[in-house]
Parts: sequence; structure tokens; C-alpha cells
Amino acid sequence: MPEGLVQVILDGSASGTIYAAVALALVLVYKSSGIVNFAQGEMGMFCTFITWWLNQQGLGLLTAIASGLSIAFVLGVLTERLFIRPVARFGEFPAVLTTLGLFLVFNELAPWLWGPENRAFPSLFGAGVLAIGKARVSTESVGTLVVMIAAVSVFFFVLHHTKIGLGMRAAAANAVSSSLSGVPAPQMFMLGWGLATTLATLAGVLIAPRLFLDASLMLGVIIYAFAAAALGGFTSLLGAVVGGLVIGLAETLASNYVDFIGSDLKILVPLTVLLVVLLVRPTGLFAKSAERAV
Repeated sequence: MPEGLVQVILDGSASGTIYAAVALALVLVYKSSGIVNFAQGEMGMFCTFITWWLNQQGLGLLTAIASGLSIAFVLGVLTERLFIRPVARFGEFPAVLTTLGLFLVFNELAPWLWGPENRAFPSLFGAGVLAIGKARVSTESVGTLVVMIAAVSVFFFVLHHTKIGLGMRAAAANAVSSSLSGVPAPQMFMLGWGLATTLATLAGVLIAPRLFLDASLMLGVIIYAFAAAALGGFTSLLGAVVGGLVIGLAETLASNYVDFIGSDLKILVPLTVLLVVLLVRPTGLFAKSAERAV
């Protein structure tokens, strides 16, 4: 395997796990409440700004990140309880419009609070290089890949091997029946929104060092995440992970090895992959798996 290809694959996998995390957040909210949360990326961006601000106030980076993730969970819970639930009883359309409104609110609130200028976000992993055989790969890519794999693994463990996870899956499958069985469906929905916002914030914290922190931080990520969720099947958690990895790898490989694409047209690659898959399988690759509470 060419040395440069190792770096490209690791970079693509690292990006793919970030897309997968945000796609998981989108699917989790959709499965639990039937709502596509268009504000998911902006909520993650806003909490990434909070994390940066806490670090600027003197908290260590790890402590700031832990605090930011905790605040993100609370923000997700409060958003579902205060803004989504009151309008959801009127149907899905008003709730989706509410998420669009929240998108605008968070997109404008962040620069109003912290200013419109780009800001550097500190990296957890530094700017070092690791030797893998004869190849040299950045610690940023390896660290991001390891952290996101661990986060997604913990998420799936909680979902499939704990009582809370069972309650969340039951409420997502049938809120009325689960409530009759003693599962507090409204609380499960709040928990789902909290976890989704936490995942989106973790993605923001890990991608911000590669870019500059500003109000548009997650706009590109959310586009790829929507593509990943649709590619895997918008009701499949496993599909969201696979879709994120496929899109991350396709984007990175094409931008590095297809001359006419480069960095300017790389967004067309995952969208083309998505179009081809949906033409063959409109419900996504893992739609049937979703019916079995994947």
C-alpha cells in the first residue's frame, strides 16, 4: 500500500466518524420523535463555542470539553421540553419548522455573544506525526478516529445493553405501547435529544481544530451528516455509522486521487454516492435493519 494512501484513509476515516456521529444524532432524534432536527449542527456549534469560552476562562481543555458536553446534554433536554414538545402535538410539520427557527437562533446567537471573527480551537492531540510502518500520519487524525470510535461504541453499548437504552428503543418503536408498559416515553425523548446534542458537540470539538471556530463551523458537517443518514436509511443507527464512514472515505479519496475534483468539488462525491444508492435503494442501505431496532 502506498505510504500516502495510509494517511488519506486515516484522514477519511476520521472525517467519516465525525459525520457518523452527527448522523447518529439526526437519526436518534428522528427515531425517537419523528422529527428531522435541522438545528442539530448549530446546537453542536453553539456548545463548541461554550467549550472554547470555558477554556479561555482558565479551565483545562479536558475539563472544558467535559463541561461543554454536559451543557450540551442539558441544552438538548431543555430544547425538547421547552420548544419541541409544545408544538409537536400539532403535528410533525410545525415541529420541523421550529427546528429551522432554532437553526437561525443559534446561528445568530453565537456571533452575537462571541463575535463574528474566526477563532482557533486548541487540539486535544497536538500537531505531531506518528509512524505506521513507512507511512507518517498525523496524531490529529489518529486521535479523532480513536475518540469517535470509542464514543460510538459506548453509545451502542448503552443503547443495547442497559435498561435506559432498552427504554429509549421501546419508546422510539411505539411511544403509546411503551408508556402502557411503564416506560416514560416523554423522558426517553428528552434523553434522546440530550444525547444527540452531546454527540454533535463532540463532533464540533474534534473538527474545530482542523478549521476555524465560527458560526459556520458545522454547516458543511451537517450536509455530510444528512447524506450519511439518508445513505444508511434515516431510521437506522447502524446505517448512520456506515454511511458516515463511506462518505468520509469517498470524499477524501476522490479529493486526493481524482485530479479534476480536488478540494473545490469534493462535496459532489458523497452527494453522487448518495444519489446512486438512493436510485437503487430509495429507503437507504439499512432500512430493513431499522425495523428491528438497530
